[in-house]
Amino acid sequence: MSPTATVKDVTEATFTAEVVEASRTRPVVVDFWAPWCGPCRQLSPLLEAAAARYAGEVDVVKVNVDHAASLSRAFRVQGIPAVKAFRGGAVVAEFTGAQPAAVVEQLFRSLMPSEAERLAAAAAMATGTEQERLYRASLDAQADFPPAVVGLARILADRGDVQEAKALLARVPADADARRLTAELDLGANARDDDALAALRGRVEAGEAGARVELGAALAAAGRHQEALEVLVQAVGDLDVRAAARAAVLDIFEVRGAGDDLVRTWRPKLAAALF
Repeated sequence: MSPTATVKDVTEATFTAEVVEASRTRPVVVDFWAPWCGPCRQLSPLLEAAAARYAGEVDVVKVNVDHAASLSRAFRVQGIPAVKAFRGGAVVAEFTGAQPAAVVEQLFRSLMPSEAERLAAAAAMATGTEQERLYRASLDAQADFPPAVVGLARILADRGDVQEAKALLARVPADADARRLTAELDLGANARDDDALAALRGRVEAGEAGARVELGAALAAAGRHQEALEVLVQAVGDLDVRAAARAAVLDIFEVRGAGDDLVRTWRPKLAAALF
């Protein structure tokens, strides 16, 4: 394949930046080829034509396997031409051998964002009523598209429509961002002012188990997670309030994320309290 304005050579030294990292912004199609390969020369014009048609939306690069043995091994290139499409830092589609134009076109089309993705991406850059309109349009295209669900749910929650936001988030229970926002909303429902916190502390000192859970949840709602965990994990030891206390602790873990230092510290403490 001869270089063009839209197709460039990538080496082992530049592959990570030009392909893996670049594909996090937009898809990259990689042609593993060699100058002596006849089928490679047959495929080259089709890839070049596709690169021109999809310029600005899909990048196309080529890797000479004669000078990239490590890459060939890493990506299991067993025959050439080998075409591999990267998106989000990983291979998402591929084929081997000279293919007809229809196959090449299908590969490129499969990399293009869906209507829901396009609208949600536009919404993320918009503000105000236009942002909400775009998120709703994205959900009209795909009712369970996670970025649109979470984006719209946050808008709804910010203006006080918490129940509507939680109902929307229930469409994508497996999505990490949706779980995190749901946990935020659950904790936020327990917000208390200083006088109410003082009253809760008094009830805790009086030995009221349920007040301990309320206090921990209220502290969590205020973002005082360390204090909240101290109160809630202690409450887990009481069988009468264990379920509620554990649920509040897990909400804090969800909000902060699995890799958070506070979560790593308190997760084994929660386990010890439970067992």
